[in-house]
Amino acid sequence: MIRKHFAGFAASAMALAISAQAFAGTVTTDGADIVIKTKGGLEVGTTDKAFSFKLGGRLQADYSRFDGFYTVNGDTADAGYFRRAFLELGGVAFSDWAYQINYDFSHNAGGDAKGDDGYFDEASIAYIGFQPVVIKMGRFDPDFGLEKATSSKWVTAQERTAAYDLADYVNNHNGGMGVQVSGTYGASLYGSAGLMANDATNRDEDGDSVKQFNLRGVFAPMHEAGNVLHFGVNYATRDLQDTSFDGRIRSRLGIRGVSTEGGQDAGNNGNRLVLAGANNTPVGAYDNDSTVGLEAAFATGPFSIQSEYLKREVEAKAANREDIDADGYYVQVAYTLTGEARDYKLGKFDKIKPSNKSLGAWEVFYRYDNISAEDDNGAFANIDDVEAKVHNLGVNWYANEAVKLSGYYVTTKVDNATNSVGDDDGDGMVFRAQYVF
Repeated sequence: MIRKHFAGFAASAMALAISAQAFAGTVTTDGADIVIKTKGGLEVGTTDKAFSFKLGGRLQADYSRFDGFYTVNGDTADAGYFRRAFLELGGVAFSDWAYQINYDFSHNAGGDAKGDDGYFDEASIAYIGFQPVVIKMGRFDPDFGLEKATSSKWVTAQERTAAYDLADYVNNHNGGMGVQVSGTYGASLYGSAGLMANDATNRDEDGDSVKQFNLRGVFAPMHEAGNVLHFGVNYATRDLQDTSFDGRIRSRLGIRGVSTEGGQDAGNNGNRLVLAGANNTPVGAYDNDSTVGLEAAFATGPFSIQSEYLKREVEAKAANREDIDADGYYVQVAYTLTGEARDYKLGKFDKIKPSNKSLGAWEVFYRYDNISAEDDNGAFANIDDVEAKVHNLGVNWYANEAVKLSGYYVTTKVDNATNSVGDDDGDGMVFRAQYVF
């Protein structure tokens, strides 16, 4: 048995050595045969599927230009930056174990420290021997929401809905670790449950990290590309009663360049909407922080429509504090002008594959985001709900399965919150060149 496993690893290493001259095909060894695939990255595996790895990645270069509310002075500003620069390695070992390592060199997609260094977007192992149940451990984003479940490579708009900004902890690992159990029942039901320990910046007085619990359930009676009917429900909660934390609810309103984690952005001239809360919220101020999410989608042929709704409540603990409530939703419609249907895998949408290699696939979309929060504490005590309405109109060109060029126009209107010069509306445009392998 040991010899067989060693032969699998040795054969994989040999395949790497010859892959520079091998475009595709099967390599015969004294153990299991090796299959090398070079379409969409480098993939090497044994024919008995006991061992495999795939090397891939994504590069997303963005340029944005914006004015009005999006800037401190109301003038025009711009930003150019790598939104994501991922190197990805994943595969299977010993038949029953899967692994995934994604490293982001851009540091604009997340992480827990500012600067130019990259970070591990995901580093996880999963036991897949109980199929269709999967047990995942390590660093990964918690499962919450339809648009988050869709890879950033294939999400329709360059930036996901502003509604997620109302509870940015629900589907972000925040530099922590966790365990998640997920699985399917038949062809239409999917569910997951996960427990996440946040990073060292969120610890209680005894030194314990803040724990977060997530649940997601999906029912999709129609679940094929171009024929989708999808419903989902989500729940996330964390206990904040014994810890200080950044309690601000903030949103970039569809323009990442107003403030990024490293790279070129608008700097001190950028402006983000603060809907509620305060930084450095003291220990004992609040108790439970919970968020509920609903999701629905329908697709027929090249047309799709999807929507999600989030409601968050941060329960006050101290006598001088009031609850913070926030809710938001979006509605998005998309249509592929060249006729292709968006792929769908149970619980999430996937890529659009161009049917015409010369023309590629052309997609147009519109999304409306509406977010609001009520906070009767401190600076927000005498203010009615802070609300923002965001319109997103864009086009995607899938030149082929590796290259995608995108652009969208964003306009926002904000109530009861302005920048330093009094603007309550703003406009912007975002362009992206993407390459995946």
